[in-house]
Amino acid sequence: MLTKRIIPCLDIKDGRTVKGVNFVDLRDAGDPVELAKIYSDEGADELVFLDITATVDKRKTLAELVTKVAKAINIPFTVGGGISTVEDVKVLLGAGADKISINSAAVKNPGMINKMAKEFGSQCIVVAIDTRNVDGLDFVHTHGGRTPTLLRTQEWANEVCDRGAGEILLTSMDHDGTKGGFANEITAEISAMLTIPVIASGGAGNMQHFKDVFTFGKADAALAASIFHFKEIPIPDLKAYLELEGVFVRK
Repeated sequence: MLTKRIIPCLDIKDGRTVKGVNFVDLRDAGDPVELAKIYSDEGADELVFLDITATVDKRKTLAELVTKVAKAINIPFTVGGGISTVEDVKVLLGAGADKISINSAAVKNPGMINKMAKEFGSQCIVVAIDTRNVDGLDFVHTHGGRTPTLLRTQEWANEVCDRGAGEILLTSMDHDGTKGGFANEITAEISAMLTIPVIASGGAGNMQHFKDVFTFGKADAALAASIFHFKEIPIPDLKAYLELEGVFVRK
């Protein structure tokens, strides 16, 4: 059986790690290079680094910071934020990222997924989907969750899989930062539909939430930020708990 992955997420703004609730009210959570090293040493399986204002501010993710983080860790590392061209991907992979994550650019130009997958391999391409439930239907949002679209989340997930994405990072905006648990229903629905791994994001508040998203939510990996940044749940304790609960995790 495949082991489930625990992935801390560093949301970056102006070179600092930040955390908010439902994508707003951001507060400082520390130096990204220091946090990355701590997580790597504690046994995190991977790391995700998202420059959350890159798309909005029309600027590129800081390759220099990517290099510093990559040098400080020995686990796979995904970078996202403002990536819209093959050249952007080249720069970030060259700076030390193992994978890149695209969101708004993929929605704007879906063919970019095919192009990037062909150029770099599907294993490098993560498509991030920010989803919100509107009147009982799930819709994709872009630009850091600020811009609603008419794209149904389930249909878009299917399309990005068909276009060559290697993984989907599914963030529930309704759950983000609330610590009330992951969006297990839509996560399970999309996981069952697809042949590629789904990383669940948004809502982690306690260890039980991770067990639930791996069992009920059928997620391949679970991503969280504030509970790790503010030392509410140490990663070694979380892995020990999951193992006791019968969830296979990497040692």
